[in-house]
Amino acid sequence: MDKLDLLQGIARISVFISLLLAFFLFTVKTENKLANRLFAWFFIFSAIDLSGFFIDASTRLELNLEIFRATACLFGMPLFYLFVLAVCYSDFRLKWKHLAHAVPFVVVNLSFLPRIYLNDTDLDTFLPSLNRMPEIYFIQILIEFQYVFYIVSVFLILKKYREIYMENYANASTSTYKWLFQITCVFLAAHSIVALKNIIRYSGFREVFLWANVLVGSIALFITCWFIMKALKHPELFRGVNSKLKLTKDILPIENENTIEAKEHQDEAADVQISTLKQYMAEKEPFLDPSLTIQDLANQIDIPVRDLSVLINHKMDQHFFDFVNEYRIQKAMSILKDQSKSQLTVLEILYEVGFNSKSSFNTSFKKYTNLTPTAYRNAS
Repeated sequence: MDKLDLLQGIARISVFISLLLAFFLFTVKTENKLANRLFAWFFIFSAIDLSGFFIDASTRLELNLEIFRATACLFGMPLFYLFVLAVCYSDFRLKWKHLAHAVPFVVVNLSFLPRIYLNDTDLDTFLPSLNRMPEIYFIQILIEFQYVFYIVSVFLILKKYREIYMENYANASTSTYKWLFQITCVFLAAHSIVALKNIIRYSGFREVFLWANVLVGSIALFITCWFIMKALKHPELFRGVNSKLKLTKDILPIENENTIEAKEHQDEAADVQISTLKQYMAEKEPFLDPSLTIQDLANQIDIPVRDLSVLINHKMDQHFFDFVNEYRIQKAMSILKDQSKSQLTVLEILYEVGFNSKSSFNTSFKKYTNLTPTAYRNAS
């Protein structure tokens, strides 16, 4: 089997698996249907892009269709960007304004009309000059700019999502953020190889270019299989936050306009609220609820959620996430030191104090004590 046959074989497998995963995402029952459908369309367009490795054009019409197919890659990153929004924000909905993401695809195909799609030159004469045409250079440069734009945008979305999550939720699982961050990093690394392959295209090293294509096809196959394994192993990854939630730093500038006297009064009131909050946490132990949110706690102690957010995240200089986990760890420490509860396993203790993940519990416990739970129990 030569390199071209190997490349076509890998591409066919990748296309099949991508379409199979898209079908699964369209049909699986889930609360976040929009995210699944956007991800399914991402895989469909990935399959369309990968099909170029084994499609040959022998007529002028087939060549035009092949070029049109190649431009479909401009939908990949916009779909991934919208997918990330749909996963991160539970209230995200598609709107007419999102059609703007299709503008590059439309612009490129309009630019191809005069000299490529409507060109009636003989195919044998036209093909050798195709890759050197300004329109082809244009789409390749546009793809690179588009990729950088969406990758940066996704990283910014994830940064804000993580901050909002930690300020408003106490669930110790941040698996959604980690997974999306991993995907984005993998895409960035994979596209770097694709960009290098495109540079090699014009170097004249045909053998190296063919091997680079084999590498790209193999990476695409690996990434698709990795997605399938992740989806099967972690079905809980779709956990969104409300996009209307504001970060504390976005609220504070309004409060900073108050007078010095008003600020002193606010500080006194904050001290009283902090004392009330700590007393409530110690006596009622709301942190034992693994799904506790800042809205839940605000309702319980009868403080507006906006004020409670400022109180914890600004006045106490802690994320809500860390604030609640500190109480959980203290509770776990007391249980681990209690000889009458020595029969309890670490797994039983972490569930009892409000955690729902062993890895998250171990990470948080070591953060506060510099010891693992087992080491702390043995040292007590």
